[in-house]
Amino acid sequence: MATDRDSVLEAAVGVLSRRPTAHLDEIARAAGISRATLHRIFPGREALIREVGALGLRRFSAALDVAQVEQGSAEAALRRLVDAVVPDAALCAFLAGENQLYDDPEINDLWELQDARVRALFLRGQQEGAFRVELSAGWLSEAFFDLVAGIGWAVQEGRLAPRESAFSLAELFLGGALRRPDTP
Repeated sequence: MATDRDSVLEAAVGVLSRRPTAHLDEIARAAGISRATLHRIFPGREALIREVGALGLRRFSAALDVAQVEQGSAEAALRRLVDAVVPDAALCAFLAGENQLYDDPEINDLWELQDARVRALFLRGQQEGAFRVELSAGWLSEAFFDLVAGIGWAVQEGRLAPRESAFSLAELFLGGALRRPDTP
């Protein structure tokens, strides 16, 4: 029986990223524990939601670190980020869909730190001439994160094979973000 925090959080991600309004009973069942055990680990739904959100942001931060987004060409850095973030796409789906997190100042501060790094990557890519300049770096960051979340949902629902997800994300995103030689 899984009773460690990380296992419970992983189970919660699997449930909540597909069904944000799922009851704690469903989450406990997915984790293989009783609702009472779930309450001993997380005192309530709000605490669980916050911990899943914090986990998502920690993993996204780790993906940015692993991808070394500040190094090399922006396009290569983005491809490394795709490879690093796709394994946690379900967490991104959760973050994108959980409105309760927007009311948490600490979560918002963590999100802003991650988003600033992604925006800086896109801005650098625009300055290098790799990414389209008529799309703001902020919008490219938002669109990228939303596509990662979409990958999470598509994989969970069986509409996309996990082994195809990084390729699909990179090709779809870069197909729209890369600057074409014939555009100003």
